[in-house]
Amino acid sequence: MSFVPRRRFLALSLSSVLLLAGLPARAAGPTRILAFGDSLTSGYGLAEEDSFPAQLERAVTAAGQNVKLINGGVAGDTSAGGLARLDWSLADKPDLVILELGSNDGLRGLDPAATRKNLAQMLTRLAQLQIPTLLIGMKAPRNLGPDYVAAFDPIYEELAREFRVSLDPFFLDGVAGDPALNQSDGIHPNAEGVALIVKRIAPEVIALIKGRPEIGPG
Repeated sequence: MSFVPRRRFLALSLSSVLLLAGLPARAAGPTRILAFGDSLTSGYGLAEEDSFPAQLERAVTAAGQNVKLINGGVAGDTSAGGLARLDWSLADKPDLVILELGSNDGLRGLDPAATRKNLAQMLTRLAQLQIPTLLIGMKAPRNLGPDYVAAFDPIYEELAREFRVSLDPFFLDGVAGDPALNQSDGIHPNAEGVALIVKRIAPEVIALIKGRPEIGPG
């Protein structure tokens, strides 16, 4: 009768359970978070260390979480551009995605129905891959008129409800329109503005990491 040492037996048993459950055995390491968006994500006009992903990584790490932020921001990107490059970006195999797109759609006055469709397709793909997602909301420029605003602004809350993902209603909340928190273009936050955004969003990200997301309304 062969003898299997107890430690080895336990290891073999754990591996068997994982295989039977269909769960991948992953090496311990940081939670990989893909910040996927446009210039607001990429850090347009800022030093790399002042960008949204860099500041968020520091904030979440300081809160005791082992994370690695992947900067998937592309300046000027629309929701259509994001959809086109999503699968390529997911090759980094993130554990969590922060989806921040649509601001350029609004700035260009693009059809809100197309923005909704593009975002929905991205959320569908992320759901298929079972990647927890934080959807970042945007607001339409008010100079486009009340009809456009009424069609654009509800997109994010409705999609968060439909796909049951966490929602941050407006990325630039408390920052938009404040000269002290924005660069000279009046559109992109400066380092202080990003810090304010990160202070609000970091707890939302931590909740997702811990498996206690604040699901979209409804």
